[in-house]
Amino acid sequence: MTTIISPPGTFTAMFSRACVYGIRAIVCLAACGSKEEGRLNLKEVAKRTDSPEAFTAKVLQQLTRAGLVRSVKGPHGGFEITTEEARKVRLSHVVAAIDGDAIYTGCALGLHQCDAAKPCPLHDHFLGIREDLRRMLERTSVHDLMSGLRDGDTFLKR
Repeated sequence: MTTIISPPGTFTAMFSRACVYGIRAIVCLAACGSKEEGRLNLKEVAKRTDSPEAFTAKVLQQLTRAGLVRSVKGPHGGFEITTEEARKVRLSHVVAAIDGDAIYTGCALGLHQCDAAKPCPLHDHFLGIREDLRRMLERTSVHDLMSGLRDGDTFLKR
């Protein structure tokens, strides 16, 4: 089994780099929340997801602000998400917290103006893909991804 989370840059047309790091971070935290580790600090999340610390700090702040993960201050502080919360949080929530709705409304070729009246060459072809992506993001929980990571079937870094 392979992971749906690819190296940064692979899905640049779909997910921003920050969003990829955010998905990695929340899945990592969920996997730790299901063990006795529970909470991880910024450095540990960045290390386990092979993400730059500055980017990781930014996305963790966005995920915290959106209420998807919890931040605890102090010497034993860090970031956490419980297994129960991971069952409720969908990938669509993570994408919305970091990238907004651009993945559903943006042009497949990155044009500033693209709609049914003045479509890019991929516009009509991309409509179905975009809808399939929306369904997948809305149906897939963080817990779904965390399970494969915890069982060793998927990976967050190579």
